[in-house]
Amino acid sequence: MADERMNSAFNDCTDAVCIDAGRVYDSCMDRDCLEDLRVYFDDNGQDAIQNAISCRVKCAEVANVKIDVEPVTFNRGFYSCDLTFYFVIKCEVVTASCKCPEDIVGLATTTKKVILCGSEGSVKTFSSTTRVCDDDLQSKPSSNLPKCVVQCVDPVILDSKICELCRCCDARSLFPCDVLRNLNGNLCTGGSKALYITLGLFSIVQLIRNVQMLVPVYDFCVPHKECHTASDNPCELFNKIDFPTEEFFPSADICNDRCCCD
Repeated sequence: MADERMNSAFNDCTDAVCIDAGRVYDSCMDRDCLEDLRVYFDDNGQDAIQNAISCRVKCAEVANVKIDVEPVTFNRGFYSCDLTFYFVIKCEVVTASCKCPEDIVGLATTTKKVILCGSEGSVKTFSSTTRVCDDDLQSKPSSNLPKCVVQCVDPVILDSKICELCRCCDARSLFPCDVLRNLNGNLCTGGSKALYITLGLFSIVQLIRNVQMLVPVYDFCVPHKECHTASDNPCELFNKIDFPTEEFFPSADICNDRCCCD
């Protein structure tokens, strides 16, 4: 039945056009258990870790991923993707001087390398861009390297612990400026104690190259839905929201599908 609908759709095609689009030449999915990553804090956060009675890691977020693509020597068409992940770690600490929990934010980082096939290309691409009230500008020429795209969800916190430091290191060069902005102050490189965490990370890495493809065209994407102006009356807007029944009566499917193994 699906093949019949597809054949019918192609028969209804009125034209074929050439488009420039990104084609995924190779991709991989992975799950990484990142053990004992050190978390770096600002001065106030490190002081809280030094005097912590207990520490609970609330969540971890992926702040940025630095990507470096290089061709693999003696292996044509394959590329090494060096990935550096930067995480923002949010913690809740109870210290000896203050029994109330204190929220602190830290940073962690890890590296990863994957090798994927990205085909070959020997052209340089030049294109122009237009700015309002400005001359047409020519963008920088792109090389023949494929584009690496990394998709990931926020990691799962598997473990955390506070340990004595064996040695100190200068971590200011580990994090770029855009990641350091997540801290409230300057990065602290001292201290005799450190927080270490273990994260579970799911990721997908793709190598994409722009190609010209011939695709069937059926019609222009003309919207059929009219735009409705939002009402200034908050009660009218509230009355249009569906009642959240699922919030009051959660589905039991999650419990039924869960498998507990020894």
